[in-house]
Amino acid sequence: MKRFINNIKGGNTLLTELREQINKYFVGKEDVVTKALICLLARGHLLIEDVPGVGKTKLAKTLAESIDASFGRIQFTPDTLPGDVLGVSVFNMASREFEFHEGPIMNQILLADEINRTSPKTQAAMLEAMAEGKVSIDGRDIEIPKPFMVIATQNPTEFIGTFPLPEAQTDRFLMRITVGYPSKEAEILMAQKHITGELEEKISPVCTMADIAKMQDEAASVHMSRAVLEYIGNILEQTRKSESFVVGASPRAGLALVDAARANAYVEGRDFVKPDDVKAVALSVLEHRLKLTSEARIKAENPEKLLWSLILAAKIPMEA
Repeated sequence: MKRFINNIKGGNTLLTELREQINKYFVGKEDVVTKALICLLARGHLLIEDVPGVGKTKLAKTLAESIDASFGRIQFTPDTLPGDVLGVSVFNMASREFEFHEGPIMNQILLADEINRTSPKTQAAMLEAMAEGKVSIDGRDIEIPKPFMVIATQNPTEFIGTFPLPEAQTDRFLMRITVGYPSKEAEILMAQKHITGELEEKISPVCTMADIAKMQDEAASVHMSRAVLEYIGNILEQTRKSESFVVGASPRAGLALVDAARANAYVEGRDFVKPDDVKAVALSVLEHRLKLTSEARIKAENPEKLLWSLILAAKIPMEA
């Protein structure tokens, strides 16, 4: 066992404290919080899709405040322009020079709220930043502070006034999750905390972004055997053979699954990846990258159930 694993399994660790802190303010969705942390530790971007009012924005803000990250928010609308996201150069009459005014994307955690309510041109403005951690303005490359994570929320595509994200944009998100409605007990607890004002209290950070960067490095050092890599390959192959999807999962999707599985193992307190780690994140990593064929849509096939059946059908090597 590597030394850092002891820091995870202990009862009073940064990671444990971070999860407890977020769960205190984002009530009743421990699995959602865990997925968000896995995405962060895997150096990925997170897409949250659900109906309004279930706490998508609350999750993003609580995460950012709990890790003492610089935080920016964009409320996307149909008239949001690329410059509103990246920033613009403004001519200073006094100095007779152009000055760059940073956009909200120049933060470590960016909340892109209702990203599918803005035009494809503005959505595409985020592509370079999400892929390379920098933006190009007036021929200059400007680095975004690291660690960098985009947490985007979107309403279901059937809602009025939405622009579906293009495939190239959704592929930049390591994971897509849904929040869902809380249980009755969680909703009562949430109401009680709202009455006492606990949900509106100022959140104190439990760690710094330097701590997050260290945990990201540790998650990236988790061992993945050849057998588990072969299992991931078998899952990808199943999606490519399926006649229900237009195209199968790409090699980039496979690499994303590798990173997410290692981060899941890290969160679970292990320095090696098991097939169960792959299963735990496979739906969140792959589903938004796959599109049903027209025939499958006519048959009203459920993409989540279909993908899960393919994951279960993938052969697990005996050595794993």
